[in-house]
Amino acid sequence: MDKMWAGRFAKTLDKTADDFNSSLKFDCKMFAQDIKGSIAHATMLGACNVLPQADVDKIIEGLASILEDIKNGKLTFDNGAEDIHMFVEGELTKRIGDVGKKLHTSRSRNDQVALDLRMYVKDELAKIKTLLSELIGVLCDKAEQNLDAIMPGYTHLQRAQPITFAQHLMAYAMMFIRDVMRIDDTVKHMNLSPLGSCALAGTTYPIDRGITASLLGFDGYTHNSLDGVSDRDFCVETLSTLSLIMVHLSRFAEEIILWTSWEFKFMELDDSFTTGSSIMPQKKNSDMAELVRGKSGRVFGDLMGMLTVLKGLPLAYNKDMQEDKEGVFDALETVNMCLTVFTPMLATATVLKDNMLTAAKKGFINATDMADYLTKKGMPFRSAYKITGTIVGDCIAKGKVLEDLTVEDYKQYSELFDGGIYKAISLSECVSKRISQGGTAPSETKKQITYARKFAKIN
Repeated sequence: MDKMWAGRFAKTLDKTADDFNSSLKFDCKMFAQDIKGSIAHATMLGACNVLPQADVDKIIEGLASILEDIKNGKLTFDNGAEDIHMFVEGELTKRIGDVGKKLHTSRSRNDQVALDLRMYVKDELAKIKTLLSELIGVLCDKAEQNLDAIMPGYTHLQRAQPITFAQHLMAYAMMFIRDVMRIDDTVKHMNLSPLGSCALAGTTYPIDRGITASLLGFDGYTHNSLDGVSDRDFCVETLSTLSLIMVHLSRFAEEIILWTSWEFKFMELDDSFTTGSSIMPQKKNSDMAELVRGKSGRVFGDLMGMLTVLKGLPLAYNKDMQEDKEGVFDALETVNMCLTVFTPMLATATVLKDNMLTAAKKGFINATDMADYLTKKGMPFRSAYKITGTIVGDCIAKGKVLEDLTVEDYKQYSELFDGGIYKAISLSECVSKRISQGGTAPSETKKQITYARKFAKIN
């Protein structure tokens, strides 16, 4: 295929340089967005009387046929094309003749690629948003099934206070809700059409950028043509948003890996989402969770790569910006794949409530409730804290737990103790009385589930 810019040059491009320069092998993903953008551009050219309507109709018909043929496999990409934009334009000219050469009137590849990438990212983020909503729904289902599942809550990975598994799950639901919100914000910021910026300075043709922006579902158009072709903030924002999603998935994956170990045994993953060992027949490995944890590094790397590409670029377009796509495509695909595996892995997992409760009974995680018990009887909290710490230390030395002590034992530490201490430090009581908004009490966790379900349904 002849290069669209070949008229200026006396020599053809070196084969090695041509391969190095070509982006078709990865930007062909944007074929649907490229053709949709071209149809909108042609429609605008007709509406503004830049092209005769008969030519516009012929162009649109040709573009629609190319789109259909690519989708059904009748048309394959020509590796001789420099990129998807040149491939589509070249194929159009083959099909409808010189009229096809009019499509690029008042348009540059610079604003064309900026448009295509925005449209592609928007489409892919919509898919990820749907996957996040599905994951939030599964978290709500699991939480409802485990409102009474008491487990140790941890700080510093040390047993801290009793909570419910339901509340623990809803903490992740809140993270993923914020991820959905970030996607909405990211799309809002990118939802301006760069088409009509042309190479960098705009065009002398009497075009109407508002028409193409409206046809393509944008809120408006970019307000500076230099910025329109050189802005890749939306790529950075997208990669940042995807990176945070992976942070949340990776943290969750880490806990699942811990919970499914023999040391915890709080959860068991379904066989269909685990693997075995080539040498140790007893092994059941949480490989899907481990891969999610590992793939977070890919997405973080994509973000760092994008920032590095952009940091030293003068205005307006530079060929460096061809490097904006592979990292974005990789991150979008990675997050999509991770969510597609993670959600059913969680949905099919078995929660081992008895093991959680057994762990909760160890580690003096009801010590804070003992201090609160004394405080509510009038003792200053710091004094109650010190007495409780002394009791815990003595219990550890004697190999006892708080429930083993008699009322007489307790009274040796303070006369404020009476038989009510046993109810105060019972795990079910410790959980159920934490009724502050967002707390671990089942009554509060139900509110969290209601909120999350409503959010996921709306989104």
